[in-house]
Amino acid sequence: MSGGNEAVSVHVLDREYTVGVAADERESLMAAARLLDGRMREVRGSNRMAAVDRVAVLAALNLAHELQQVRVENEQRDREIARLLEDLQRKLDGLIDAR
Repeated sequence: MSGGNEAVSVHVLDREYTVGVAADERESLMAAARLLDGRMREVRGSNRMAAVDRVAVLAALNLAHELQQVRVENEQRDREIARLLEDLQRKLDGLIDAR
């Protein structure tokens, strides 16, 4: 990670925000802003009068729910990989002992 932060302007739901970010994280921040903007636009839908704070909370809740699902899936995958590695280790040990 680089030493200094740079000011980056992002647009979310037609509003501009300036955020300090490390230079090597700039593209990731821009991608996150695009994702959030898209989600907020989906939540708002055709109701342009919807309160921005409500739209933001609902979009954040949707994203947090997706993040939680990914975390659970990763934990399950990690447990399965650990189980498979243990099985492989036992098989290797058995082959070595059989020599």
